[in-house]
Amino acid sequence: MPALSATSRALIVPVAIVSALLSGTPALADNTIGGGAQAPTPGTGADVEGDTVSVTAGGVVFDHSKNGSGNSTGTLTSSTSWSPPPCWYAPKYTPEQLQKYLEPIWEAGSTGYEWDAEQREKYNANDPEKGFNKDKSGKGYWWGSYVDESYPPGWDSCDKDYFWVDTGDAPPADIENAVTPEILAELAYAEIRVPGTEVTLAPENATKVNLPTWAWLDGAEFKPVSVTASVPVLNLEATATAEPVSLKIEPGTADAVTYPASGVCEINNGRIGEPYAKGKADQTPPCGVKYLRSSGDGTFPLQATITWEINWTGTGGAGGDLPDGTFGATQNVVVQEIQAVNR
Repeated sequence: MPALSATSRALIVPVAIVSALLSGTPALADNTIGGGAQAPTPGTGADVEGDTVSVTAGGVVFDHSKNGSGNSTGTLTSSTSWSPPPCWYAPKYTPEQLQKYLEPIWEAGSTGYEWDAEQREKYNANDPEKGFNKDKSGKGYWWGSYVDESYPPGWDSCDKDYFWVDTGDAPPADIENAVTPEILAELAYAEIRVPGTEVTLAPENATKVNLPTWAWLDGAEFKPVSVTASVPVLNLEATATAEPVSLKIEPGTADAVTYPASGVCEINNGRIGEPYAKGKADQTPPCGVKYLRSSGDGTFPLQATITWEINWTGTGGAGGDLPDGTFGATQNVVVQEIQAVNR
């Protein structure tokens, strides 16, 4: 199979996998309802204003207005082996759009006469009034598969050909990964961006051997963030929300102790650690580290990782939890010996 490449997000996403159709296998085709060069079906698109609302593969609309923002934001890593769906099924074409997409391929003849003839029969293409279900225009959609733009493992598991679903009906029971509020929540999870995790250490520029170093994060940045994913033509939506729950500190050397001893600082009332104040140098910080030796001419790679709890709500009262996500960063810490003064 030819190499595949994902395109950047835009209101219309171009054809992603035409080769599957040309080879005679079930079509994966383009990743946007309405066809690669066609405008989305009315009601499936969205106005784009910055990063607030955007349209990606599968006619899925993402509202990022409550997401994390800024240059230091990052993508969550699941704390388990869970990952978002690599592909899914959703409305893809109106009857007229499917006809406009398939007929040029058949006319090119590259798939062979027999296969083309079978496809024409399947879609009743020779009937000008009922072909491609044109007699049902406005009463349903041809559904097809969509692929995550990064083509993760399993992207080719949605290999069923186009199938028709009347408006208001559920897709066939044997269709796995047909879009649901939960699948939308999982896709929204993958869109969540959270703040960076470089911690503030104090006393500033004075990390000394055997003296407690206080650690904290800007509480104003660490608040719940969320992304909403929807398929307007189905009136389906789901919101995935990430809430910070703890900060884990790993000093970067075994010659150190952490506060608390587990290295995990629980987040209380939106506070992550406690800012250092003058006069607290000898006190035990609620969140921090004490290095037992100097870093010499180098540094210690302190790792700070935030754990975020994920929950979701969706159409029809659906909802639940998804695996926790983590995001961390490493910062270099210079630890100096305390200089004694001899008199």
